[in-house]
Amino acid sequence: NFLSYKECPEEGDTVIVYLSFANIYALKLVRGEVFQTKYGALKHDVVIGKPYGSKVDCSRGYVYILFPTPELWTLTLPHRTQILYSRDISFVTLQLDLKPGSIVCEAGTGSGSMTHALARTIGPSGHVHTFDFHEHRAELARREFEEHAMTKVVTASHRDVCEDGFGLQDVADAVFLDLPHPWKVIESAVKAFKATSGGRLCSFSPCMEQVQRTCQALQSHGFVDITTYECLERPFEVKRVALQDALGNSASKVSRKKRKAKSDENVSDVGAATEADDTTQTTTGGADDGSFLAAVPSLQIPGHTGYLTFATLLAT
Repeated sequence: NFLSYKECPEEGDTVIVYLSFANIYALKLVRGEVFQTKYGALKHDVVIGKPYGSKVDCSRGYVYILFPTPELWTLTLPHRTQILYSRDISFVTLQLDLKPGSIVCEAGTGSGSMTHALARTIGPSGHVHTFDFHEHRAELARREFEEHAMTKVVTASHRDVCEDGFGLQDVADAVFLDLPHPWKVIESAVKAFKATSGGRLCSFSPCMEQVQRTCQALQSHGFVDITTYECLERPFEVKRVALQDALGNSASKVSRKKRKAKSDENVSDVGAATEADDTTQTTTGGADDGSFLAAVPSLQIPGHTGYLTFATLLAT
């Protein structure tokens, strides 16, 4: 069950197998089966009943067993389509003002990454109505939601929303669109919103031309506060920086030369103690060292994923 935490996994549950930061896998537990990892064989029977967070031995090492959160599922799910990742998902849930009890209409189920996050946010009293035009994808998503015990808060349907609309009226607090032609769905989205309270809409589009046509449709259907964002992650690396003097020598090199000269001159115990103090000061980046810690932007940053367009429909 992805929506309610429990201490230990049971047979049939999906768990996250953590090998390293870059190697994590989703695993459905079945008695008698074995999962092969780079650290050797992992027996399902050993995992069943083990508390989440436990270190489990393999034949040539060990792995950790983690509870499947939407964030970890996003990193391990089987890709049927391109998906949204946590930095976009978290921003969408914030901007849509989602909370327990909210009703959300999602067009474009895809691989179910966004749906899992929406279900956790609006549960246990809310509901997600998610639609996909591709029948096979919709069926696979429906099976996943059943396996993850999410059917009480998620209804997955096969439907071409661009042609047939949502088929819902006066129910939604928020609408999320991940479609090639989101502007075709705006009229149906207006009908889906609660007339007494309105709501928030988000459209995810990889191209600016899609954003422009969507914004025009939103404006013509009475939406306000239309805004488009792009979420870019910019990691910083913490490094120690040494300044240079007027001759181009770094302060740390000059400091080392001074310490060496002082060490040659002072052979007494007092001199040795002074040298030890100097060395400690240099190691920790003291005033005599002349270096300092600085945050430097990484040269490699994750690139463009898409544009997020948000708009508000006021109550009628």
